[in-house]
Amino acid sequence: MRRPAAIAAAILAGVMPAMAVEATVTATQVTQFNNAAVGEIVDKLIFRGGIAMTSPDDTFGGLSGLTKTGPNHQALFATDRGNFVTGHLIYDDANRLFGYIGVTIEPMRNSKGDVLPRQYAKDAESVDTVYRDGAPVAVRVSFEHLTRVAEFKLTNGIPGGPAREIPIPDWLTDARTNETLESVCIAPPASAVVGSTLLITEEVLDEAGNHRAQLLGQDDHGPLSYQTSPVVNPTECAFLPNGDLLVLERGISMLNFVMNLRRVPAAEVRPDNLMVGELLLSATGGSIDNMEAMTVHTAPDGELRILIGSDNNFNDWQRSLLLEFALPK
Repeated sequence: MRRPAAIAAAILAGVMPAMAVEATVTATQVTQFNNAAVGEIVDKLIFRGGIAMTSPDDTFGGLSGLTKTGPNHQALFATDRGNFVTGHLIYDDANRLFGYIGVTIEPMRNSKGDVLPRQYAKDAESVDTVYRDGAPVAVRVSFEHLTRVAEFKLTNGIPGGPAREIPIPDWLTDARTNETLESVCIAPPASAVVGSTLLITEEVLDEAGNHRAQLLGQDDHGPLSYQTSPVVNPTECAFLPNGDLLVLERGISMLNFVMNLRRVPAAEVRPDNLMVGELLLSATGGSIDNMEAMTVHTAPDGELRILIGSDNNFNDWQRSLLLEFALPK
């Protein structure tokens, strides 16, 4: 949707509009991944296709967190410029991801209901959905730089209104860099830590050199850690319905992006424990980009799938990819 000149000028000046705007997103299907075609095995997963997204709207991009917020494959991205991007994923007749439609972009707000004032406060990196009685009621967002976790109410699957700050430990609040809270995910009913919010840091390390993490829960509250791997750092987490934890890792090697996906057994997600994950998928080069976002969902045919998205950092030479995989039965 073409905006009034005044709003366009405000964007160019770095000031986000204080209302939701519509965005047109064009999607091109991705049919190859690491030389695997759609439906073929790649490492320990099945490649189910994907899309590469572009938009003439200059606020679309920086897609660093992803979650599902409603029916009909309603999907929400959090961006590292402090925006919510909401729309619906669509699939073709072969159950392959085909597009992202009905897209709106709205700025996040602080606890007073005001638009976040500067980039230092806008660096949202991860998002997950809060369910109560089986219904999505809010999303929780983690931020770097001004390190914090905030909750936003959902209305018809779209977040908005004032932020509700979620208490986090002082060691996290005091770590005000761009390598802090990359990952936030909420444990499902099958998990032993059901309802707890798990936070994993990108590069805040403990004495053993592992990534510091924290569980926020009434009954399961306390520190834990995630095992360090060469080259990559954790950049997103998502729980499977059985309580196992998926951790997305991202790094750069030889001027190429690197991506790993690991699976941590449910029993390892507990306070005072080191989480170690089995490698499910590894990729580098042209099949990927700056992979930062991830969620688990059910496809139209009922298959459990993993969606992994990339943050283009608003660079013309990077891509906004959304790739989909399934776990073999």
